[in-house]
Amino acid sequence: MIKVLRTSDSLEMGAMVGIDADSDGLARASRMKVPITHEGVEGLLKMDGFDEIDIVFDATSAGAHRHNASLLEPSGKRMIDLTPAAMGPFVVPAVNLADHLHATNVNMVTCGGQATIPIVAAVKSVTDVYYAEIVASIASKSAGPGTRANIDEFTETTAKGLEVVGGAERGKAIIVLNPAEPPLMMRDTVYCLAATADEALVVQAIHDMVDKVSKYVPGYRLKQAVQVEEITIDEPLRIPDLDRKYVGLKVTVLLEVEGAAHYLPSYAGNLDIMTSAALQTAESLVEYSTRTGA
Repeated sequence: MIKVLRTSDSLEMGAMVGIDADSDGLARASRMKVPITHEGVEGLLKMDGFDEIDIVFDATSAGAHRHNASLLEPSGKRMIDLTPAAMGPFVVPAVNLADHLHATNVNMVTCGGQATIPIVAAVKSVTDVYYAEIVASIASKSAGPGTRANIDEFTETTAKGLEVVGGAERGKAIIVLNPAEPPLMMRDTVYCLAATADEALVVQAIHDMVDKVSKYVPGYRLKQAVQVEEITIDEPLRIPDLDRKYVGLKVTVLLEVEGAAHYLPSYAGNLDIMTSAALQTAESLVEYSTRTGA
């Protein structure tokens, strides 16, 4: 809501929907003259002006999204899913948004996926990626009940996204909830085992991708220089479906994501990258619809 109101030229807030009448979010929306309901999607369906709404952002949980989508599907509203429900196609704006502008329900994968899939895709643009593993470390205080309830979905959806969108033959995802005080920024580590290629081209592709993501997530950046090394593994890789000897590159990329602090703390980069990616997707859907009449 805050991003739409403060930063978007093509979107207007139609309503803010919650399930807790006393929530700070609904109170803030009311003060900002945004229509509200605390009755969930059922309340949204009854609101004046519902017919004028074109896009619905769902920032609940995987289970709740399935319920919400079933209620909204008959209305023809386009949904942008910020949960790991993965009912619609995975969308990472810097990588594959143009392929899914016609979809009625698009999935933003996960915060870890939004941060790391672009890097894997960058390596894949230069050479084959046999295996990609990511570790997403987020502040415990930025992991709400929805995140904690969806840990399994997070790892499974992110790993699949590394393959389907990033282009890796096999993917693996790990999430770490860091209890440090003061809370730390979101950190992401990306490891790729890739075919032999020009190392300079791999590094340049990664830098180009970081620049592309940072256009809609300004706090997205490399934490240190990209590391690329040639390696040879004489024993077969102990990775399912990749049981073979390996000669090629090991690519290590360390990232940091700082939130814009529009509403959430700046250390909550994991939440900011999701809302930023969702906003970028929505604005692109509007531009596509305006251009094509779809």
